[in-house]
Amino acid sequence: MRHRSVADLMTPTAVSVQRGTSFKEIARLLDEYGITAVPVVDEENRPVGVVSEADLLRRHTAKDGPSTAEAMMSSPVRTARPSWTAVEAARMMERHRVKRLPVVDAEGRLIGVLSRSDLLQLFLRRDRSIQEEIREDVVVRILGLSPAAVHIDVDEGRVTLSGTVERESLAPILLRLCESVDGVVEVVNHVRVEPAGRDARDGDA
Repeated sequence: MRHRSVADLMTPTAVSVQRGTSFKEIARLLDEYGITAVPVVDEENRPVGVVSEADLLRRHTAKDGPSTAEAMMSSPVRTARPSWTAVEAARMMERHRVKRLPVVDAEGRLIGVLSRSDLLQLFLRRDRSIQEEIREDVVVRILGLSPAAVHIDVDEGRVTLSGTVERESLAPILLRLCESVDGVVEVVNHVRVEPAGRDARDGDA
């Protein structure tokens, strides 16, 4: 199975501002590009902070202090790497309670931005694509089962499994692998173990 990476999901060539960019210019960029936040970068295009709509509103309400990106930005900034999986990025967002992550290359330079809405793309996968990945990658390639052994029904990302497997140990493995497929919301497992497989296990005990 190939999990979609941050590079697959991020918005590339992200809009960014410098430390000295003004309040009005940041507000104009957010409106022009239909975004809710913008990374602040240094002279070498390395992220040093993020200015969001909330930061602008906070500054407008306070009406004191400088109105530059550096004065308003949230820092330090949490970043992601393009090779990360969507799960790794989601965990970073959850751990640090942020809604977006600037994506940086090996030198720490900005190459894109990943937002929560980008991650939601995973759950917009077509049911047929999910079904094919489970059948071809999980059932056949990884577990070595016949494609006819397990019936896979997918509806709005909800996977229902039925059929039979030869060994009881395969059932929980099948469940975990299906749950890890991109776009799967829930797995309902009705797979049964063939009596011979259950008897063989009991006889070995």
